[in-house]
Amino acid sequence: MKKLFKVANRYIETSDWKIIAVLKFCLISLGMMIGMGVKPEHKKKIIPKAACVFILTYIPLMFKFYKVFKEENDLP
Repeated sequence: MKKLFKVANRYIETSDWKIIAVLKFCLISLGMMIGMGVKPEHKKKIIPKAACVFILTYIPLMFKFYKVFKEENDLP
């Protein structure tokens, strides 16, 4: 498992923003396909959990992006 994480870190280090964007679109598509396979009676249970995961991952990503944005634009 450590080797897999090491390779994944190296992959990210050698990728630019375009590659990361394509990776994210790939993951979004995978999530949509999985979501379409959920039975209607279970969707009400899944949607709040998916929303929580989205919020818990999106906020730190945007916080880091904002920090980089501030540094690049010399904002206080």
